[in-house]
Amino acid sequence: MRRRDLLVALAGAATAWRRSARAQQRAMPLIAYLRPTTSEVHTGAFRRGLRELGYVEGQNITLEVRSAEGDNRRLPALAAELVALKPDVIVTNGEPAIRAAKEAAGTIPIVMAVVGDAVALGYARSLSHPGGNLTGLSILATDVLGKRLQMLHEIVADPGCVAVLGVVGVNYDNSSRELDAAAKALGVPLLPITVADVNDLATGFAEMTTQHCRALVVMSDPLFVFASRQLTELASQHRIAASYDNRLIVEAGGLMSYGPDTTDMVRRSATYVDKILKGEKPADLPIEQPTRFVLAINLKTAEALGLAVPPSLLARADEVIE
Repeated sequence: MRRRDLLVALAGAATAWRRSARAQQRAMPLIAYLRPTTSEVHTGAFRRGLRELGYVEGQNITLEVRSAEGDNRRLPALAAELVALKPDVIVTNGEPAIRAAKEAAGTIPIVMAVVGDAVALGYARSLSHPGGNLTGLSILATDVLGKRLQMLHEIVADPGCVAVLGVVGVNYDNSSRELDAAAKALGVPLLPITVADVNDLATGFAEMTTQHCRALVVMSDPLFVFASRQLTELASQHRIAASYDNRLIVEAGGLMSYGPDTTDMVRRSATYVDKILKGEKPADLPIEQPTRFVLAINLKTAEALGLAVPPSLLARADEVIE
């Protein structure tokens, strides 16, 4: 072969290789991750779950992450941006983010890493057979909120009133009924307070103080994990005993928490992604529920608030911060 012909052949081979490489890169599954906040804890857990299943970014998957940075109003635009990339699956957590993803995704599979009552919220026909394009892991469990209020009442026997802190636009109907029943049994009044973002927290706590609430139940939402520091500082400043659903907030200085390990739930959501990428349909993948709930108590915070934690409650704790 003449030298010129050899060079042309080599150039053609190089071009074909580059085209093949680009084609392979495009063929890699694209996973979209819509997160309500900038917290790296859950994103890191999801990446860990993917690695455990053999997925490596840039080698056999592509991961696109968008964050609302604690502002739920940004979620619809971010969801639309991710959908425009035509991902193979969307992963998200928390009702506002799930709702935004559902409204934008069409038929794209959605994995709910952490969701409340998926059936009551309209995301699934049933836990065993979701029936649509959404599946994942639910924190739904009978009487968890009732237990949280009961344990908080063991620490603060005369709370005046108990504030209930939620997020604007989130459906808390089932949770509210459960809390109302527990509060009625204990004989304590509830004060519902909602916030749109972290900037509303100071006003919310001021209202609790004005209404003479000495106890607080914080509802489940990624925003509150994101705002752990602000929450615990405000609770300390207003001398309010607060119960959370996530132990991460107790580590940040919260008084107590009782709930599933949401970080592990996000890690486990990678198994749903794996099944979907291998051809299974979300409609046929049962929604998983937690089987273990963790009670964490921060004795340093209790002491700072002048509260005594009953020995019987400490004996039930899975984690005690001293």
